[in-house]
Amino acid sequence: MEKLYLEKKQQFGTEAYKHISELLEEAKEIHKADWQNNKTPKGDHEQSWRAFKGKNLERLVQYIITDEVEKMGLKVVNGNRLERSTKLSKELSQVKRNLAIDYGKFGLHLPDVDVVIYNPRNCKVLAVISIKVTLRERIAQTGYWKLKLLQDKLTKHIKVFFITPDEDGVLTSKKPAKKGRAIVEVDLDGSYVLTKDKIEESNKVKLFEHFIDDLKQLLKNEAYDND
Repeated sequence: MEKLYLEKKQQFGTEAYKHISELLEEAKEIHKADWQNNKTPKGDHEQSWRAFKGKNLERLVQYIITDEVEKMGLKVVNGNRLERSTKLSKELSQVKRNLAIDYGKFGLHLPDVDVVIYNPRNCKVLAVISIKVTLRERIAQTGYWKLKLLQDKLTKHIKVFFITPDEDGVLTSKKPAKKGRAIVEVDLDGSYVLTKDKIEESNKVKLFEHFIDDLKQLLKNEAYDND
């Protein structure tokens, strides 16, 4: 996927993100050829592709943003790594603790997020990102996690973002808003869309090109608040 993205970047430059859906279609053909050579009994390519597509979109977005995030002195870690690894470094163990939600007698649990952005100097989590091909896969769940993070003074500052190609067009119009758009506008801190299609932007719904600038502003606000 990274190789396909670099090819798009050579072709389209900074607007390569607008062609993520095309990239996924190209990747699907490659995946299908590989699957046909190694398919399992009673296998279904579409099912296999959906799982592959979602996981690799997460990896690709993390790949795209990591360099710019690290230039700000921040770090990026995969949410699944925090959730599942039994051998985390001291730094990542602290990040995990700083992200955990307290369910009282039912223990501490991490929110289901794909990417975590944190400050390595103090292991403070600044933002988490859910990355999905369409909003219907997890937008309401992401809204739930934002509300849970808000309930604890140790996590209420954490921004919750959603990044998606929005292949169903849920975010296209502000009015009348579809349910997914309403959740983003009311419950999340923002959604960034990987598309070349026209969308009605707002403070909460923007094209992906605005993500890094918004993160820089978040970092400035964080530094101001700590003064």
